[in-house]
Amino acid sequence: MLLLLLIMSYPLCTFAQMVLGDIVPNFTAVDQDGTKWVLKKELKSADYLVIYFYPAAFTGGCTKQACSYRDQKGELAEAGAQVVGVSGDTPLTLGLFALEHQLNFTLLSDENGELAKLFDVPYDQGGTINREINGKSFDLTRGSTIQRWTFILDKKGTLIYKDAEVNAAEDSHKVLEFLTSL
Repeated sequence: MLLLLLIMSYPLCTFAQMVLGDIVPNFTAVDQDGTKWVLKKELKSADYLVIYFYPAAFTGGCTKQACSYRDQKGELAEAGAQVVGVSGDTPLTLGLFALEHQLNFTLLSDENGELAKLFDVPYDQGGTINREINGKSFDLTRGSTIQRWTFILDKKGTLIYKDAEVNAAEDSHKVLEFLTSL
């Protein structure tokens, strides 16, 4: 009984939360085209980098969120930002998602949850969904299911915005509002 009480009172896992002002360490990932994507290289291409995490491609909220970022790409670019979406989906699934919804920004695959860990975003096991795309049936597998969080980094890689309570349909609008207030 004493052992059970000790186990219950001891935290299983504690992570230092990433806070505003932190410098995000360089990382690499694979994008929807199977190409290596490097944070430090991408930070040079815009004043701000919006990184949004989402649970799974081809699901309702995630599709609304992605399409909203697609539709506001011009306004976000005017504010000096580029966007990248991150999920636990495979690069193949992300490629199909980008093609199906004409997404005009990069999607990164985080099948093992490594990027989620880096940003302290909660994640769980993945799963498989079946979707029909261009008349063909696909079993789309993701290695992890990541919660919906959004971050903005400045050109130096400093975390300047963090939202852990994202509304999928309103996320890009909220991000744009923040960026235009700078």
